Amino acid sequence: MGKKLDALLGKNFKVSKFRKYVNLAISRIAFLEKQHRVRCQQARSDVVQLLNLGQKDRALLRVEHVIREQNMLDAYVMIENYFNLLMERIVILQNNNKECPDELKEAISSLIFAAASCGELPELQKIRGLFTSRYGKELETRAIELRNN
Repeated sequence: MGKKLDALLGKNFKVSKFRKYVNLAISRIAFLEKQHRVRCQQARSDVVQLLNLGQKDRALLRVEHVIREQNMLDAYVMIENYFNLLMERIVILQNNNKECPDELKEAISSLIFAAASCGELPELQKIRGLFTSRYGKELETRAIELRNN
């Protein structure tokens, strides 16, 4: 009866759902990386042109745009690496523990935090929901507030 109640309330960690969402998120990240890389290259060429024209103030604004795009690219790489780590260690996630494994706390907490900040990846929100239903609301709150887990 306990397993049925957990499944009914959504407290079961579904590995098949997790794999599906991770694969979708990785493909979306690849697409978004291409978009941001193109924007970053365009902004860099704009900076060069503006500096050649002597418009330093406008070039400085474009440099800020380059930095923002580069930060997004770095964040996507980190998210993808955390996904790959979790996919390699999916057996640990399959255990029926309600306690988050110590070796995966950083990856899980980082993905929960990223889901709160990154609206371009709807799959990340769903993965966050899976982790919250599995490990509890306290882990989610700690990750979002950047408290030590």
